[in-house]
Amino acid sequence: MSKVAIIGNAGGGKSILALQLGTALRLPVYVIDNIQWQAGWRLTSPRVVAATHTTWLAGSEWIIDGWGAWELIEQRFDEADTIVVVDFPIRVHYRWALQRQVLAALGLTKGWPPHGCKALPVTLRLLKVMRYVNQELRPRLLSLASQERFRSRVVHLRSPRELRMFRKRAIESQGAR
Repeated sequence: MSKVAIIGNAGGGKSILALQLGTALRLPVYVIDNIQWQAGWRLTSPRVVAATHTTWLAGSEWIIDGWGAWELIEQRFDEADTIVVVDFPIRVHYRWALQRQVLAALGLTKGWPPHGCKALPVTLRLLKVMRYVNQELRPRLLSLASQERFRSRVVHLRSPRELRMFRKRAIESQGAR
């Protein structure tokens, strides 16, 4: 694994997985939310996000965590040697996201929310976005991931147990090198 795309609904452990894999595999980790959002939850210009994303993809090694515009997702999938789709039951995503929101509000998280943003004021909006992602974008994402050109590179994680097992195998494989 040298070019890894990690995607899925909020609250699925994508960012933690990305950071742990990045450390174990010695790969740079890039987070879409960190370029997509500016202080106060202001959106970054799509042109700036796309330019930064293109720079990341040009690297020989990377882990990219998150969504972004659909065309960026497709570009990322085209370049990735491993595509990790975190796809738990929505109740798990909700529970983990709400836990993260509370911890962030207490100042007990690293990396979330993006710099200059506060977690608590956007919690209701986050839950609405999660519902939209689950109902509208998830089917589209699964359809994309099932395309023949991507199928052999997709790791579809359907439970927290599968996530833990994948992480363990990926990290242990690094030690076997």
